[in-house]
Amino acid sequence: MQHILERFISYITVDTQSEPNNPAFPSTEKQWVLARMLEQELTKIGLHNVQLDKNCYLTATLPSNVAHTVPVIGFIAHIDTSPDFSGANVNPQIHKNYDGKNIVLNKDLNIVLDAAYFDDIQQYKGQTLITTDGTTLLGADDKAGITEIVTAMEYLVQHPEIKHGEIRICFTPDEEVGKGAHKFDVAAFRAQWAYTMDGSQIGELEYENFNAASAVVTVQGKNVHPGYAKNKMVNALLCAQEFINGLPANEVPEKTTGYQGFYHLHDMHGDVEKTVLEYIVRDHDLEKFKERKKQMQSLVLALNQKFGEEIFTIIIKDQYFNMKEKIAPVMHIVDIAAEAMRAENIEPIFKAIRGGTDGSQLSFMGLPCPNIFAGGHNFHGKYEYVPLESMVRATKVIINIAEITANKYQ
Repeated sequence: MQHILERFISYITVDTQSEPNNPAFPSTEKQWVLARMLEQELTKIGLHNVQLDKNCYLTATLPSNVAHTVPVIGFIAHIDTSPDFSGANVNPQIHKNYDGKNIVLNKDLNIVLDAAYFDDIQQYKGQTLITTDGTTLLGADDKAGITEIVTAMEYLVQHPEIKHGEIRICFTPDEEVGKGAHKFDVAAFRAQWAYTMDGSQIGELEYENFNAASAVVTVQGKNVHPGYAKNKMVNALLCAQEFINGLPANEVPEKTTGYQGFYHLHDMHGDVEKTVLEYIVRDHDLEKFKERKKQMQSLVLALNQKFGEEIFTIIIKDQYFNMKEKIAPVMHIVDIAAEAMRAENIEPIFKAIRGGTDGSQLSFMGLPCPNIFAGGHNFHGKYEYVPLESMVRATKVIINIAEITANKYQ
């Protein structure tokens, strides 16, 4: 376990935060630092064909050690961390034999990981937890996944008695800003299927995710001197409020769960003259997803009719789709992962992702790609933590998948 802990810490202390508003690829130069570090490490542990391309995609191969033909499989994780919270100067805290109580992350700043509020933590009593110091995120999303893949490959190199087919791995940039699969070369990767190690709590096994779109609503007002504004001023801020109130009040992230979709207003900026609302739209059901987009468009039409002129405009762009459509015909790849978990006495938790992963885009690009737990909790913020034992067991699941796949194709 100490080896995994040290490897994980070496990764999370490298700042790899991505930037959503930068069209460059990758979106931040600092992602190259970890990519080059991993390039050297993969070569050192004995993987073949280690290649870091011009877009910061790092790939490598573990050759087959069996005579019979086995499908090439892959494991994928992402290098970048969320742009929502600082990933610089990460100072991890190690809590051995966790007692189930609150964890003081930062005494000086009075930042506490509340064990009642974040009650999932109770299942990890007696384990070793890795947390932040309350000033940054931790980076377990997805450096826990990278740690597990590298460690599993290293173990398989060192234990040739464990039989496996050819395994391909890839570490991608910019997953957190939705671009992680955009320049992924599926044909060159050569895998028949793959797994992203990018889930949360131990046991998660996911092959469904949201259908997703972005929506930008622009409200064009008219600004005149407020003392002479009667029947002349059109306050874009107040008009924007009418659009917000026109969507279902309970269909927002903080009031939905499971398969329930939502409209999420994540940014609002402007003034009397012009206001912009930025939404993300999500639903697991494709028809409901389409209806959500239509509802926003209909609301724009209705408000323009109300005001007697076209002051509202909307631009909707699809982002990704539910990978269940592509995984369902090849469910044996999910069954293999479930068997690999049960071999470690982990009961799979089948749940729909309330978000997306590189795997959703890759599945539609021709690489079916379910998502497996990496072990972390409370991603994208200062309360993030990961149990060391979860990373150890995720590593074993990867090894089991490799062995089970080889055995099934004898």
